[in-house]
Amino acid sequence: MKRIGLIALAAFIGGAAAIGGYKLLEPKNDGLLSFADQQKVIFANNPKISSAGAVDFVEAAAAVSPAVVHIKTSYTGGGESATRGRQSSPMDMFEDFFGGGGRRMQRAPRAASGSGVILTPDGYIVTNNHVVDNADKIEVILSDRRKVSAKVIGKDPNTDLALIKVEATDLPVVKMGNSDNVQIGEWVLAVGFPLDLQTTVTAGIVSAKARNIGILARDQQQPSQEDFEEYQRTGKMPARAANTSIESYIQTDAAINPGNSGGALVNANGELIGINAAIASQTGTNVGYGFAIPVNLAKKILDDFRKFGTVKRGYIGVTFSALDADVAEKLNIQDNSGLYVNEVLPGSGAAAAGIQKGDIIKKVEGNIIYDSPDLQEKIGRLSPGDKVQLTYLRNGQMKDAQVTLKGEGATVQPNAVAKVNKGASIEKLGASFAPASAELKGKYGVRSGVVVTGVQQGKIFDSLEISKGLLVTAVNGRPVNSAKDVEAALPQSRNGMTTISGINEEGKFTYSF
Repeated sequence: MKRIGLIALAAFIGGAAAIGGYKLLEPKNDGLLSFADQQKVIFANNPKISSAGAVDFVEAAAAVSPAVVHIKTSYTGGGESATRGRQSSPMDMFEDFFGGGGRRMQRAPRAASGSGVILTPDGYIVTNNHVVDNADKIEVILSDRRKVSAKVIGKDPNTDLALIKVEATDLPVVKMGNSDNVQIGEWVLAVGFPLDLQTTVTAGIVSAKARNIGILARDQQQPSQEDFEEYQRTGKMPARAANTSIESYIQTDAAINPGNSGGALVNANGELIGINAAIASQTGTNVGYGFAIPVNLAKKILDDFRKFGTVKRGYIGVTFSALDADVAEKLNIQDNSGLYVNEVLPGSGAAAAGIQKGDIIKKVEGNIIYDSPDLQEKIGRLSPGDKVQLTYLRNGQMKDAQVTLKGEGATVQPNAVAKVNKGASIEKLGASFAPASAELKGKYGVRSGVVVTGVQQGKIFDSLEISKGLLVTAVNGRPVNSAKDVEAALPQSRNGMTTISGINEEGKFTYSF
């Protein structure tokens, strides 16, 4: 009996220690732990859902669906927010990009809807920026059909992510996964509220990773209704920032439709691997491909929202061109993979680490770089002051450099601004321009534009394969109607990046360099 008593006493002490340890580690304040760390506590004792290799998503769908919410927004004014809600879905902005007509400006009260994913039991919800941007009122319909008001904690057009908060407790939560482990061909589920239907689950496979479809860059450069109204009042179009978007989407053939924006893309274990954001369609509805923001990128952005209300983004401080056989031939180099450094910004982390123009970035943190999204997503997860190891090729030799990222506005020293701006010139572009005719602008439904009348061999336009006859509508976000407008807009670049926007028979385009 004495032995049994000792065993019981030891078991009691062990259990008390375990409970005490949990309470000690339990977060007292949401701001003390990252979303990922907070979820580790929530799911520490939960059994892992396993698909066991079978094509059966019953358990995954049951685990995720209660934590995917319906978001409804309303807009009392006109302008771009009303435009996006014109067909009861903010996904219309993607219809405009992929085919379905230009924007039709309206000035009437509108409503829109999308989806969101609950991250914490106390009501933090991730969704897309375009779902809640400019909304006057945001309502969230929970799985138990309660309707609660939400406030925006933070939003970022550069990644199309937003964090909202509702006042509620004991909410179901979706477990965050690891998007780095996602493999092409892997089964995935898309969960959301498409076409104003109730919770809908669709299945497909991962078709590709690190996809850049140019939609965020396009939307950043597209003048809004407010821009045109200011132009009418003042005769001047507001300057718009150069492209700083980060696109590295997970591409899937799971059916995603208007209303899925902000919903969950999960693996067969029911783990969140992406936030659904866009569709590739000529009609505005699903015809085969959807795109989701990787959750590993979202984690950093969302943590910043909760801590600071905005994103603290770090920059390497280089401009680059993604290499392929054609670009390599034009640059007269042998390598056709990696990122060719066009310019190193003075005062940047790259400059301090010894990176030079002409270097070819091959790896970041040991991971091979094939295209710009491979680098941009990984840097997008980091903050100013973080260090990142780059492997680059110079004169046939591989070298390593540790770069300390700097914040926005710190990449160029004040005495270097003139030097950077001076480099952005029509001469550097190697192009000549003439005002676009009213007929040509009418054909494409644009209000500004110049036609490229000449391209010099070996200059920037030539390397980008921008040919004569192309209609350029904006430079660095500023509408252009003459060569003088182009010349005036070129120095307005941000962080040394120059952005050329235009339109042709295939649709709208944006070049950044």
